[in-house]
Amino acid sequence: MAHTEIEITAELVRQLLLDQHPDLADYPVRLGARGWANQLWRLGDDLAVRLPWMGETADELLLKEHAWLPALAPRLPLPVPVPQRLGEPSARFPRPWIVTTWVPGEPADHAPVTRGAEAADALAAFLTALHQPAPDQVDSAGQGGRGAPLADCHTGFARQLAEATERGLIPDPDAVRAVWEDAAAAPAWTGPALWLHGDLHPANVLTQNGTICGVIDFGDLFAGDPAYDLAAAWALLPDDALDRFHAAYRPAPDAATLRRARGWAVLRAFRGMLIGEAGVHGRPGGKTTWGPPAHAALRRLIATAHR
Repeated sequence: MAHTEIEITAELVRQLLLDQHPDLADYPVRLGARGWANQLWRLGDDLAVRLPWMGETADELLLKEHAWLPALAPRLPLPVPVPQRLGEPSARFPRPWIVTTWVPGEPADHAPVTRGAEAADALAAFLTALHQPAPDQVDSAGQGGRGAPLADCHTGFARQLAEATERGLIPDPDAVRAVWEDAAAAPAWTGPALWLHGDLHPANVLTQNGTICGVIDFGDLFAGDPAYDLAAAWALLPDDALDRFHAAYRPAPDAATLRRARGWAVLRAFRGMLIGEAGVHGRPGGKTTWGPPAHAALRRLIATAHR
């Protein structure tokens, strides 16, 4: 999916605001970040403008966030970007866009967690608050098969394992395969479909002073098995903080849920490694900072495979 041909600049953002939300147009505008699917432009000190710049699905994810996050945000114990205004497609910019609150912090792929105990408690509290039964109209399947039964993902696992191994990224393929096979054999989730962030990787978790201080990018929200979000702990937390996270999360995850979470963590580690490797070799879309937390996650998964 190619990036939009329209060049997004501070002047374009200002003109969009003048056209549709003129009361905000006098605030200073400066680039905040260029993400995977959206660009983020700071609007004064407390707001930001998010504009999709990759693929049509980015529009759908942005609108989903606008629809659901204002109701979810008040119960979440970490700051999140709460949508404030919706921008309509126009001749200047033929796609929807939103104005949200600004969440300070550095993405964890740039500034990893160093205060493990505090971060484990913060992540557990956040997911405990988020993982509540979702309304029936919420999607029960995430983008790209996220949240599907792990047994249905075996072809994708095998393909990514082969690619990562061929690139020299996997030192012990048999150990990784053992983690996956145990996860895929775990009993399925039989509880209610819970709210899930759906894309809780290090680039979407913010840190400050060594601990987690915010969560961003809720466009992949869907409802299902909490194991999908719990998988993030292996990439986000230091080795000595995983047990504390699992003990602090409520209700305490059973053995089957943790097994499934390990399987999802393997697939997400593959994705981070391969995207990071793409960046090293100059392929479009590569993000070199995604590699190190992915490698760390896979190492932790192998080390805890028999626990």
